[in-house]
Amino acid sequence: MLAACAAVAVASPAAAQRGPVFEISFPASAHQGPITGRVLLFLSDDSTPAPRFKGGALGANGPVFGADVSQLAPNASARLDGATHGFPFATLGDVPPGDYYAQAVMNVYTQVHRADGHTIWVHLDQWEGQQYGDSPGNLVSGIARVHVGKGSTSPTHLSLTTVLPPIQVPADTKWIKHIKIQSALLTKFWGHPMYLGAVVLLPKGYDEHPDVSYPVDYEQDHFSLAPPYHFQEEAAQPADSNVVGHRAWVVNLRRVEGYKLYRDWTSDDFPRMLMVTFLHPTPYFDDSYAVNSANDGPYGDAIMTELIPYIESHFRIIHQPYARVLSGGSTGGWESLALQVYHPDFFGGAWVYYPDPIDFHQWALIDIYKDPNAFTPPNAKWVLPERPMFRSTDGQVLITERQLSQLEAVLGSHGRSAEQQEAWEAVYGPVGEDGYPKPLWDKATGAIDHSVAEYMRDHGFDLTAYMQAHWSTIGPQLVGKLHFYAGDMDNFYLNMAVYRAQAFLDSTTSPRAEATFEYGRPMKGHGIRPTTTGEMLRAMAAQIARNAPGGASTEAWHYR
Repeated sequence: MLAACAAVAVASPAAAQRGPVFEISFPASAHQGPITGRVLLFLSDDSTPAPRFKGGALGANGPVFGADVSQLAPNASARLDGATHGFPFATLGDVPPGDYYAQAVMNVYTQVHRADGHTIWVHLDQWEGQQYGDSPGNLVSGIARVHVGKGSTSPTHLSLTTVLPPIQVPADTKWIKHIKIQSALLTKFWGHPMYLGAVVLLPKGYDEHPDVSYPVDYEQDHFSLAPPYHFQEEAAQPADSNVVGHRAWVVNLRRVEGYKLYRDWTSDDFPRMLMVTFLHPTPYFDDSYAVNSANDGPYGDAIMTELIPYIESHFRIIHQPYARVLSGGSTGGWESLALQVYHPDFFGGAWVYYPDPIDFHQWALIDIYKDPNAFTPPNAKWVLPERPMFRSTDGQVLITERQLSQLEAVLGSHGRSAEQQEAWEAVYGPVGEDGYPKPLWDKATGAIDHSVAEYMRDHGFDLTAYMQAHWSTIGPQLVGKLHFYAGDMDNFYLNMAVYRAQAFLDSTTSPRAEATFEYGRPMKGHGIRPTTTGEMLRAMAAQIARNAPGGASTEAWHYR
């Protein structure tokens, strides 16, 4: 057991004096024992919303600074000073002089003894989707007005007095049902209770026709307790300003679609299906990518052998491949393709929208197999341009790969940022000697570890490479099942990998893939689908009806 202390980066006295000093503590009334975790300090130029909701995520780029604490005792202080690393400023000492609002968060870690023999500290998700600013049991300070600059030599004390409350799962309704089960496979791997879940959307007439079984769209998405595709009976409400980063991107784009879906879903001439969104947060991200992983554990097996059988035993779903389809965008797009190609005889089709990189020669703009560095393109001699990671739809660079790596290093050491690049490292990559995910590249220099890239490919996570290697076996079961869409100005450059996947699938013979690809009108970015959800579901229903085996009636669900 480590002695009670505040474990922060060691800085020279001169470096520490270059900026403000914050001393962050918690009372025994908030947490009786010592805490191992990550203390985060947020600064903002206003107090609404709270500073913790304005930084610390891609797309929410307010200043944040972080340091690990190890066995920090009640009333002892973690000290953040001018040398403490941050984002977008390199250190706390680089913050321009002025008046700010400050707030601190303690992201609490739990020690786990994994089945692979590693003992590590991680933040166990509390059914919030790895959002440290809302995670039950995490500690939060009040908001303080502080001055940075001349005259700010005295430490600013922030007390973490608020314990975030448990998540309130929405009540079930006529349309929406919520599921949460403990996974035996994941619990064994992590040495701690681990859970899977789902949000189920029932079709019109489900209760009135107890003799009818229905097809299902297994929708893949980031963690959210909202219904599939944000189905909602009321017109769109204003976006929640407390939802930040990539999660806000997904949520806010779908709010308007949710009411359109309700109107389609309840109309008389709409196909009757179930939609089911899987919930499977991990200690490294809000989503497991629905695959087995050396770092995350056997999520693929748990979903296929525990979650889906539970769903299909509790709801009237047709237990045949032709009636099970997949859909999803971004993370969910990658998952939909992965589940379809890994289990080609179990699912009947995948609608793959703007997926995360499905060909690792185009990890956004990086070829992780050949490029020496993630931060700058290869073969540059005199000018070293920064490699972009996020752009507007008119091409303006909004954040670079170097900057995202800086943010992730601030939010958590050892791959524990719960942000995008480190999520991919946890899912696809090997376990490092310390028990944490082995980085694909150095977060400070960008130097790529090609042994990690090769591990990812050799273990089947480069989905285009996987299809190429296994086409003779899986190809006959994928004919006509794959449907892709990506905007030509995807904000994360994800369309680049889709082009490579198309080049392979278009070249297939014995059999031909007959995959479909759409890129829409020019200037379409991430999160934009070519059709409404209702139109997508009609296309799914038509394919399901075409693929129904002889003698299988579709009239009971196709238009009821």
